[in-house]
Amino acid sequence: MHTPGTWLEIAVEVEPEAVETVAEILAHYGYNGGVVVEQGWLAGDEGPEFEYDPHRPVWLRTYLPFDEQVEETRQRIEHALWHVSQIRPLGPIQTRTLAEEDWANAWKQFYPVMRIGERIVIVPSWLEYQPQPDDIALLLDPGMAFGTGLHPTTKLCLQLLERLVHPNDHVLDLGTGSGILAIAAAKLGAGAVLALDNDPIAVRVAQENVERNQVRAIVQVAEGSLGAGQAMGHWLSGDFGPDRPDPALSANTPLATFDLIAANLIAKVLVLLAPDLAAALKPGGRLVSSGIIDQKEAEVVAAFTAVGLTLLERHVEGEWVALVHTR
Repeated sequence: MHTPGTWLEIAVEVEPEAVETVAEILAHYGYNGGVVVEQGWLAGDEGPEFEYDPHRPVWLRTYLPFDEQVEETRQRIEHALWHVSQIRPLGPIQTRTLAEEDWANAWKQFYPVMRIGERIVIVPSWLEYQPQPDDIALLLDPGMAFGTGLHPTTKLCLQLLERLVHPNDHVLDLGTGSGILAIAAAKLGAGAVLALDNDPIAVRVAQENVERNQVRAIVQVAEGSLGAGQAMGHWLSGDFGPDRPDPALSANTPLATFDLIAANLIAKVLVLLAPDLAAALKPGGRLVSSGIIDQKEAEVVAAFTAVGLTLLERHVEGEWVALVHTR
């Protein structure tokens, strides 16, 4: 039984290159897959704005309910992190006990107001912010399982959407997560946005964020994927479906439907979905792909070229790459 109102916080400091690996481990064991990412920050000149420093170590935290499994789960996390520490340096694992009200607010302090690109400002829903006349404010409550645009791949996508969304565009946000890219597209002038994710928790969080931003008339959130993606499990499960997707699944891909597709996924999934992404894009449409670690970039480019897409732009932040293709 879970002792009412009591939680165990597990925290570890890691180098930026190890964030993805450690976050996956913590998400596997933590409550609701929740991981708090406390980035290294440089203070802004004014107000509550901060700038993310990609070279500083990052704190990762997850939370376990105090029940009969808590000690066994803690040991499993420590064992998994020990293996990671043989490859990359990790700080010592720190634990503390939190009461319910402390746990509910523990992760909120790590999300400041952030300006991304020229006009987009990400505002955690519990903070007050007075937008500038040109600002596009995205009000987000990430829930414990999702970031608020901090990850370099999300940041790259937002910067590209700011330039690439045209008035009345029909947009697909594939793997929507918190809904941040779909909401940004709507506020940048898209006429209709379809936000898909195969994680039901993400779908619920995205829907709440869509309503919070008052873009329900533009953004439709649904559980699902495109073509071969329908056979895939949750991305953390490692189940990416068969290497040779069933052609019948691709028959469900909406053909030449979207002016703009944002696919902030991972390289392996982008490669598998390349035919479906190309088929869903209108001629002359733009495909923004991200979540690509630099060593996997060539595979993604080759897969997209093979289905008739042309590379227009390449953008890099740290070890992450975002690409813009057209059909």
